[in-house]
Amino acid sequence: MIRFCASMFLFFPSRFAVPPVACAPGPDCPVVCLRRTPGPEYTTVADGFRRRRCAGMLECMSVYHCTPACGPLDATVVVPGSKSLTNRALIAAALADGTSVLRNVLFADDTLLMMEALRTLGIAVTADERDCAVELTGCNGHIPESGADLFCGNSGTTMRFLSAMVALGNGRFQLDGIARMRKRPIGALGEALQALGAGIEYPCWCENGFSHQGFPPMVVHACGLRGGHVAFDSPQSSQMVSALLLAAPYASRDVFIEVAGDVPSLPFLKMTTAVMDRFGVGVLEDYAGPGGDRTIRFVVEAPQRYQATTLTIEPDATNASYFLAAAAVAGGRVTVQGLGLDSVQGDINFIYVLEAMGCRVEREMTRISVLSPPEGSSLRGIDIDLNDIPDTVPTLAVLALFADTPTVIRNVANLRLKETDRLAALHCELTKLGAVVEELPDGLVIHPPHRLTPATIDTYDDHRMAMSFALAGLKCPGMVINNAQCCAKTFPDYFERFERMIAAPA
Repeated sequence: MIRFCASMFLFFPSRFAVPPVACAPGPDCPVVCLRRTPGPEYTTVADGFRRRRCAGMLECMSVYHCTPACGPLDATVVVPGSKSLTNRALIAAALADGTSVLRNVLFADDTLLMMEALRTLGIAVTADERDCAVELTGCNGHIPESGADLFCGNSGTTMRFLSAMVALGNGRFQLDGIARMRKRPIGALGEALQALGAGIEYPCWCENGFSHQGFPPMVVHACGLRGGHVAFDSPQSSQMVSALLLAAPYASRDVFIEVAGDVPSLPFLKMTTAVMDRFGVGVLEDYAGPGGDRTIRFVVEAPQRYQATTLTIEPDATNASYFLAAAAVAGGRVTVQGLGLDSVQGDINFIYVLEAMGCRVEREMTRISVLSPPEGSSLRGIDIDLNDIPDTVPTLAVLALFADTPTVIRNVANLRLKETDRLAALHCELTKLGAVVEELPDGLVIHPPHRLTPATIDTYDDHRMAMSFALAGLKCPGMVINNAQCCAKTFPDYFERFERMIAAPA
């Protein structure tokens, strides 16, 4: 078994004012799309959240008809900025002293929710979607509003990062999201904030007997954070630790954080401290204790303050994985521009997964290329622990359909707490395509089919399901992806860029 070790570093239900009018798919339109309209600049969506829509922009797509590749690929692609880096940088800039400029910002549901919430808190946020730039005048650690209701959709980073940020203020702050968000845990972060002086409350609600304690909605009764020691034991998401790290510089005393047990997506903690460093805050980090002690320790010394800066966001490494994997499926070469060896994103290490399956990888400082296995070779199934980069599991799961031996994916139980239960969803949809799949408590065993069966794929409002299964369509004519617009959560024009990659001249 490969033990992956990363030592290196909404769609949510929308109510459109204009009733949708579908156009039939065809060679010039692989998507069953909803009406293009000059419309208002803003479209009202769930629970009052307002998302900017440019005039003439494709408002929504319902069904995507996959386009098979006509031959080996030869494409260079650019993917938008990282969602994870964008939302971390937005928090640091909002708390900083001075005006920061963020470039190559991702404009997608998760980041737009964060920007809107920061405005609700009184932070000056000026966004230029055309140039992918955001200017924020920070509050120097003093939250302007003395209370607010914040809608977080189904964005885990928005919910968790803001929960810690508002604890620095004074007043009552309630954070909530869509129905799925209410089933994504936040209790460990709530306990940590209580230990540092915040009051935490979970307003009573119930749905089919589901317990509300430790899940949104969450109310933070804020009066600042006093600092001190907090401990996490096998947190269900590393975002809870990152949330506390991002707020910690504004505590009145040093903050000492210990994290014991397994930590999913561990490299994202290193990403968090890297962003903090770019804004002028140092964190003492210890990832390997003496005598085999696996406890991770952080110390954020007081007093420290974020300083305004100009920061260019890296392309999103998770979203790049679909394009890099396309070369493994269709053959040829695909290059992702702007993402290189110095990336702070753990998911860049998916290239090692591709190498283990037989692909060739060319690494440079500003680009990464993946080439299909050499002529006469095929993709190999692998047995791998992906706890460090679980968001790439859907990519690997679809790739496994084209391997010559089974693939085993282990230690990713936290995928059951994402936008959907991804392990159950992958089991169901891979089976539709002819694979024999065993669903483990913390992973999958995937036996590839002799021949793929075209199918209609359900996406469960999960952007990663939609984007990953487009890979299967490269070699399986007749595939359809339902609810394809859910990729707007992190990559609104994903299918357009995917089509351009396929159409690039060889």
